[in-house]
Amino acid sequence: MVFLNYVIFNNSIQNWLIALGILVGIFLILTLVKRIIKNRLINRVKKSKTEIDNFVIPVLEQTRWFSFLALGLYLGILVLNIPTEVRKWLVLGNQVIFTLQLGFWGTGSISYYVNRSVANKVKEDHGEDATTLDALGLIGKILLWVILSLIILDNLNIEISSLVASLGIGGIAVALALQNILGDLFASISITLDKPFVIGDFVEVDDFAGDVEDIGLKSTRIRSLSGEELIFSNTDLLNSRIRNYKRLEKRRISFSIGVTYGTSAENLKKIPGIVKEIITPLENVKFDRAHFKSMGDYSLNFAIVYHVLDPAYASYLDVQQIINLELYQRFDQEGIEFAYPTQTVIIEQ
Repeated sequence: MVFLNYVIFNNSIQNWLIALGILVGIFLILTLVKRIIKNRLINRVKKSKTEIDNFVIPVLEQTRWFSFLALGLYLGILVLNIPTEVRKWLVLGNQVIFTLQLGFWGTGSISYYVNRSVANKVKEDHGEDATTLDALGLIGKILLWVILSLIILDNLNIEISSLVASLGIGGIAVALALQNILGDLFASISITLDKPFVIGDFVEVDDFAGDVEDIGLKSTRIRSLSGEELIFSNTDLLNSRIRNYKRLEKRRISFSIGVTYGTSAENLKKIPGIVKEIITPLENVKFDRAHFKSMGDYSLNFAIVYHVLDPAYASYLDVQQIINLELYQRFDQEGIEFAYPTQTVIIEQ
């Protein structure tokens, strides 16, 4: 075919087609190989107990398509006769892309290690260590990209020292413009170091409550009891009143019951003893007091206080349920009636 010998930009059409074939072939082959390896590893992970397979999968997921394209382009231009300056810029572009790919691989590796370690720490109830690991992982990613950015700038023959000096001058203006973001950043550092709460803690902020899932640079994410994700600005979070129920050692419970005015004095004297008999034998429960507190509009009121030594909310509900059922049964046996809002109308003839 004669047209294949036509020369365009110092290369025949045949050479251009060969270069294009190399580019497309490398791209398709590497994409297919990546998919095959990933699928096989996923199937192997289900059967394997080693961590190496789990580590390779996130690294493969961070392998970007433009890296395959850059490799194909680099190999394709080897068969072409192109000017030295153009070849130099193409090679430089490939170096930048491969440096970015190293960054994605490093980010994937750090994320895998941090997420696995955080999950293990939360499972072992070491929320403080999980929070520290999460923060260190974020710092590691930032340092990695800073180093790679400096490498890229150096490859582009940009004077780094003068750039850093100019950034120092412009940094003041940027800091003023980004006060809120920087405030959240320092609040994140404060949370990490002071640890008012950590990943895995159950906290209550104003009218919202849930488990702390992630502490980021700008915001903290909390999974509410109803399932939705709550996102709080770190600055707002530190300025709020936070209740950390994970660090609750024991729960003080105070409740009251009311009986009718027709209750005899003898039965009124029995009620504190009945309450004590019910609460004292319960496991992980410490009885405090039970007193005839007041005479209300329609009831004679008793105040009861006890402590649940297990901080779990479900444990408190179980204990309160037992107490309520026992009180109802004992009052029924003694002929004591619980009070409810009533009104007596007296009609004079």
